[in-house]
Amino acid sequence: MGDGDINRYPAGSRVCTLKWERHVLRLIDQRSLPFKETYISCKSAENVAEAIKDMVVRGAPAIGVAAGYGIALAALKFKGKNKEKFISHIDESIKLLSGARPTAINLFWALDRMRKVLDRSKNLEIGKIKERLIEKAIEIEKQDLEINRKIGHHGKKIFKEIKGNIRILTHCNAGALATSGYGTALAVIRSLSAEGKVANVIVDETRPILQGARLTAWELHREKIPFFIISDNMAGYFMSKGDVDAVLVGADRIASNGDTANKIGTLTLSILAKYYRIPFYVAAPISTIDMKIKSGDNIPIEYRDKKEVREILGKVIIPDFMAVENPAFDVTPADKITAIITENGVIYPPYKKTLAKFLKMDK
Repeated sequence: MGDGDINRYPAGSRVCTLKWERHVLRLIDQRSLPFKETYISCKSAENVAEAIKDMVVRGAPAIGVAAGYGIALAALKFKGKNKEKFISHIDESIKLLSGARPTAINLFWALDRMRKVLDRSKNLEIGKIKERLIEKAIEIEKQDLEINRKIGHHGKKIFKEIKGNIRILTHCNAGALATSGYGTALAVIRSLSAEGKVANVIVDETRPILQGARLTAWELHREKIPFFIISDNMAGYFMSKGDVDAVLVGADRIASNGDTANKIGTLTLSILAKYYRIPFYVAAPISTIDMKIKSGDNIPIEYRDKKEVREILGKVIIPDFMAVENPAFDVTPADKITAIITENGVIYPPYKKTLAKFLKMDK
C-alpha cells in the first residue's frame, strides 16, 4: 500500500473518505488526522482487510463500503480462466474480510450482498461476474451516501420544537469519515447547521484512539460548524450545568430489542443523559440493525491491542508492568435510548415492535 491523492468530495461534505479508481481503492488514513492528510492505496482484498484491522478506515458504514470494494479488487486481481478457482478465490476473500473486525454488522451486510451477486452470476463467464461484483460495490457506496443524507433529513425534524440554537454532545466519530462521505450522527448535525440551528457541538475526545478529538473535530472545523472538545470524563459536568440539549451518537450494531453497540464510553453517556433527563439519540442506517440477535448480550465486543491504552499518539503513558484492558465497544441498553434515527424515519420505543416494522419498510 502507498500514498495517493484525492480531490473528490461528496456533495454536502468537504471530507473524502474513499475513492474507487478501478484496480485501486484509495482510503484517507484516519490514523494520521488531524495533523496530516495522507491516502492509502489498496490494490487487493488483503490490503483492504489490513486497512480495516489497522483502523486506516473505521466506522461501521465505511467498513462495509470498503469491504465491498475489497471483493471487487479480489475479482480484478484474479487472472486465471478456471471458474471454480475464481469462485473459490472470491469466497476466500469474503472470509478474509469478514474476520477484519467483529462488531460492525455493516461489514457482514456488505459482504453478504457481494456473495449474493456471486451466487446469482455463477452461470456467467468470469469477466461478466467481475463486472457485476464491481457494479455492486459501487452501488453500495452510492446507497450509503443517499442513506446518510436521508438520516440527516429525518434527524433534524426531531429538533424543530426547540427554540433557539441547539447544543449537541457527540462521542467518537459518526461523520463523513465513518461512512462513504457524509455521516450518520454528523449528518443530522450537518442538516441542522445548514439551517443555522447549531449553537455548539461538544466533542468527547473518545479515548483511547481519540476519534472525537482527532476526527470529529477535524470534520467540524472543515465544515465551519462551531464546536469545542472535552475529555470524556467532563461530559457529566456540562450536562449538570444545563449546557447539553441532546446526546447524538452513531452505532456499530443494534440488536432486535434496541440495545446498541457503539464506541466504548457511549454507555456512560447514556446513563448520564438519563439521570439529567437529556434525550439520547442513535443515528444509524437500517443495515446496522441485526434482527438475528435478541439483545446486546449477543453482540460480540472487539478487544483491541492494549498498546492503544498504553500510548497516546505514540507517547507511552502507562508502562508495560501495569495491567490494562481495551474493549473497543460497549452496549447501551434500549431503555436509555430516546429514539433511533434511520434513513426510513425515526424509530421510537418499544423497539421490539418498531424495529421490525421499519425493517419491513426497507424491503
